[in-house]
Amino acid sequence: MTASLSLMKRPDPMLPEPMRITRVKRETPGVFTFDFDVSARGGFSFLPGQFNMLYPFGAGESAISISGDPAEPERLVHTIRAVGAVTRVLERLGRGDVVGVRGPFGRAWPMHEAAGKDLVVIAGGIGLAPLRPVVYHALRHRASFGRVVLLYGTRTPDDLLYRKEIERWRGKFDMEVEVTVDAAGKDWRGNTGVVTKLIGRAAFDPANAVAMLCGPEIMMRFCARELERLGVPLADVWVTMERNMRCGAGLCGHCQFGPTFVCKDGPVYRYPEVERLLSVREV
Repeated sequence: MTASLSLMKRPDPMLPEPMRITRVKRETPGVFTFDFDVSARGGFSFLPGQFNMLYPFGAGESAISISGDPAEPERLVHTIRAVGAVTRVLERLGRGDVVGVRGPFGRAWPMHEAAGKDLVVIAGGIGLAPLRPVVYHALRHRASFGRVVLLYGTRTPDDLLYRKEIERWRGKFDMEVEVTVDAAGKDWRGNTGVVTKLIGRAAFDPANAVAMLCGPEIMMRFCARELERLGVPLADVWVTMERNMRCGAGLCGHCQFGPTFVCKDGPVYRYPEVERLLSVREV
């Protein structure tokens, strides 16, 4: 009887929970960040790398990685790029509007496995959002890691996320932060070129490092190859797969990625788990 009552009290993973937007920040053209009011539920606990299903009522759902600090459960934060029908509806919402939220779902980044090793975080474009909780965790538990390196690339300087935060991270002097852009005007004083070029310049021990990657699939493939060339075992390279997910619970099959379902088997994978599939265009 006790077990049955316990099951009855669990929230239904298929039932969206209404949450009110308390803050909207426009990050870059087409990219915005929502803060949600989670006080009524006593906070929102999650692990770095997990995602929620966001439901603007009447418009459908979209899977969005959580981009806040896992150590601050009183704040639920999502950074969203408006690229489809659902996210374009979300883009039109403002402070005070209500969104249905389901989650958290998914396999998290392996923070415990990375403990005691150098941590290399490589992000491309909007891919910094799912990796932001990793940086928060690493800085909050700085003594648990060796060197901490963030390598971040975007197409142009206007596409850089979290500019002020990146400057704060760089100013702490207990992590290495390198930023590059594909193309820039004369006023850009930073690196230019693909993010892969930064890997060989970064200070970390390839034999004792864990790498976490998020960005376009072609970027992750080339970064994984460069890390392997430098001596990082591919089993210590992790990637997150951004795929169109509809249920978040592995029921609809929409996010099937070869033999796995991204929503329940991922979205975080060891690179060898998905290496072959990343090179197959039809998958």
